[in-house]
Amino acid sequence: MPPHTASPSFPRSSPYWPVVSHPLLRRVLPGLAVSALGDGMAVVAVTWLAIQLAPQGQRGTWIALAVAAYTLPSAAGTVIFGRLLRGRSGAQLAGWDAILRASALAAIPLAHLAGVLTIGLYVVLLAASALLHSWGSAGRFTLIAELLPQAHHLPANAVLTTISGFATIAGPPLAGILIGWAGPVWVIAIDAATFAVLALTYRLALPAAGPVHRYARGASRTAGFAVIRHNPALLGLLVLSLGFFFLFGPVYVAMPIHITDDLHASATLLGIYYTAFGVGGLVGGLVAGHLRRWPLRATTIGIVVGIGVAMLPLGLGAPVGLSLPAFALAGLIWAPYMSTSMALFQRSTSTAQLPAVLAANGAILVLAVPLGTMLGGPLVGVIGARQTLLLSAAATVALGLIAGGLTLLRPRPSPTGSQLASRASRH
Repeated sequence: MPPHTASPSFPRSSPYWPVVSHPLLRRVLPGLAVSALGDGMAVVAVTWLAIQLAPQGQRGTWIALAVAAYTLPSAAGTVIFGRLLRGRSGAQLAGWDAILRASALAAIPLAHLAGVLTIGLYVVLLAASALLHSWGSAGRFTLIAELLPQAHHLPANAVLTTISGFATIAGPPLAGILIGWAGPVWVIAIDAATFAVLALTYRLALPAAGPVHRYARGASRTAGFAVIRHNPALLGLLVLSLGFFFLFGPVYVAMPIHITDDLHASATLLGIYYTAFGVGGLVGGLVAGHLRRWPLRATTIGIVVGIGVAMLPLGLGAPVGLSLPAFALAGLIWAPYMSTSMALFQRSTSTAQLPAVLAANGAILVLAVPLGTMLGGPLVGVIGARQTLLLSAAATVALGLIAGGLTLLRPRPSPTGSQLASRASRH
């Protein structure tokens, strides 16, 4: 074979090579990995510090408030800062989120040292740290759309989700070790330091952003929601994601009760299930980049159906030897969902509109799992844990099948004049 036609060898043949070798992205990825690990540790530390600070008889309430404060205020931040942030570059949005996270989280150990850290102040600082979270997430995926051609969006999205997936596996056990050694407040201090590293990465590794897009000045705070509302494809994707995450919410309530009451097992088995899901998710994240030639919308809908099917053994009371690998398979199928859905947004929206659209999408989706989890409590009380798992799985399958049917029934847009001319030139 002539040299100029030879196929590139690994790793250059990997779909991830254009991402990790990009002159700008390769400078940012280490900072993202460090920050993701810090957030993985915070999952445990946030709860543990709330346990230490809350009054003895009110621990459950304050733990719920602390966990909610670390994520939910991002929905309000999407609207509050919409007019100010719409039209900014991806690096600016992600960088400002990192700065706010670092500052608000660093205030927690400082308040502890000053002897003024109460449970109320703790929740307020957690809430402040989360205000720009939807904009920061939108900024990361916008940065990909700004730096890479469309063909590389899915692998780049997969890199981000794989980094996050690895952090959810490595972060919690590392946090447990550090909490036993120094206490949860210092794990949160480490989390703040990782966000400071990320903020410096965005500031030093990327060129200064240009001016704000002119059309964005004076724009509505809810402009991103308006774009989604007037785009049937994006609206359908948002509804699918909202339903998908909402239906998974009850699993967080039903799983531990199913393990203890139905299987009469310990928390160790629950940890094994979650670890299996996480390992499956890590593998699925690595696989996601290789799906770039698959039809994205059909793949995204297929993921929803596949996860529902993989969750059925748990709801049907299958033995652990079958339900555990099925749960791992659910994690593997789950992992590419964020990559494919973000690629659909990147493909369907202009780069100028993308930050506001992704922030609006994130603001709605951040509510989905908590709402589903809240539903899970009374649902388990009425029909039982295993039946709740079965209902969640069956409803997820039904959601995917309905979305697939509506996609098939939706009329395709008529070809434009340029597309007709292009077709004629090929004949």
